[in-house]
Amino acid sequence: MKTNLITIGDEILIGQIIDTNSAWMATELNQMGAEVEEILSIPDDLRAIKKALSRGFAQADLLLMTGGLGPTKDDITKKAIAEYFGVNLTFHQPTYERIQKLFERWGRSTTEAHRQQCFMPENAELLYNKMGTAPGMLFEKGHKILVSMPGVPYEMQYIMEKHVLPRIKKQNNNSFAIAHRTILTVGEGESRIASRIEAIEDELPENIKLAYLPGLGRVRLRLSARGKNPDLLATALNEQVSRIQATIPELIFGYEKTSLEEAIGALLMKHEKTISTAESCTGGYLAHIITSVPGSSRYFQGSVVAYANEVKQRELQVKAKTLEEQGAVSEPTVREMVKGALEKFQTDLAVAISGIAGPDGGTPEKPVGTIWIAVGDRENTETLLLNAGKDRVKNIQYTAVYALDQVRKFVQKHYETDS
Repeated sequence: MKTNLITIGDEILIGQIIDTNSAWMATELNQMGAEVEEILSIPDDLRAIKKALSRGFAQADLLLMTGGLGPTKDDITKKAIAEYFGVNLTFHQPTYERIQKLFERWGRSTTEAHRQQCFMPENAELLYNKMGTAPGMLFEKGHKILVSMPGVPYEMQYIMEKHVLPRIKKQNNNSFAIAHRTILTVGEGESRIASRIEAIEDELPENIKLAYLPGLGRVRLRLSARGKNPDLLATALNEQVSRIQATIPELIFGYEKTSLEEAIGALLMKHEKTISTAESCTGGYLAHIITSVPGSSRYFQGSVVAYANEVKQRELQVKAKTLEEQGAVSEPTVREMVKGALEKFQTDLAVAISGIAGPDGGTPEKPVGTIWIAVGDRENTETLLLNAGKDRVKNIQYTAVYALDQVRKFVQKHYETDS
């Protein structure tokens, strides 16, 4: 079933809010085998709404529209739909009585605006909305369907789950399926990964597509398969996942929706290792994302944010001579920070970071984006020099990703054979 999603609201177009409705609906529809042809955001404008309806019906079998059903004057969706279908707006007494009862329960009285809200296009099939005052509306045009819903996310989701998705499921009758597998990688950009798995991509069956979804230091590889038999699709996807696994095993940290910090936490618990951090330019961000994982107290002990050299010396026992001769942003300094964190927190592992996050503070010898990372235990310490960009926030986030990846590599290298 080809589907168009239409979101109405000036607030979306001027960037005041993010259109989460379309993302939620697209995910649900995809799982049911419905193809989303287009996602369109339009203003609260009569002409724009009618134009979107004409465009949508020309392209798709199902139109899902959100927004513009409230009691205020800018909520003109119903008027636009009525004009599009050439029908009148008629007063719906049951809806008004329900709104009155709700307001009585809240100790308030309705206004004329609430009464006006109860005028509906006469060809609408009303969809009960337990979560709000505005019902959803369903319209049929030949074999095509339009569903108009409130823009409030929890109201839209209720109407979708209660009325719309069951109808789509019944109509599809499991005649078409879409399946996905997502491989999560870290440490290489999409172009390098693409060159390494080019042969696999070239040999993919016609019903399987590969998408590269890059992020800071990470790339998601999403394999999508379409067909009529879900079991055959799953088998075909698993075969391709296995081929990619065999080609880039060192880059893969997980699958589907696992975060890098979750994967690192699981790895540390698997080997019964604890960890601490010593951070300078990242200002505690690495500790923050590690502890964002529920249960991280089982492996994370603590952190020192040693921004000043005096703190590096006092809290982490970094030598004054090292700082004077090598500087705070240097390999010897992060090595000593690791050693200091191991002693301070008595952990099995420690991570240290020191660098120039920007946007200023760089020198010709150490420009903005020069960042040292060290990961070590009491026997081994390994370091990495990053040459990042000039964006401070991105540099901090990018560094944290690579620091976690260094932990992953260190654990796999030094402890995997022990398990």
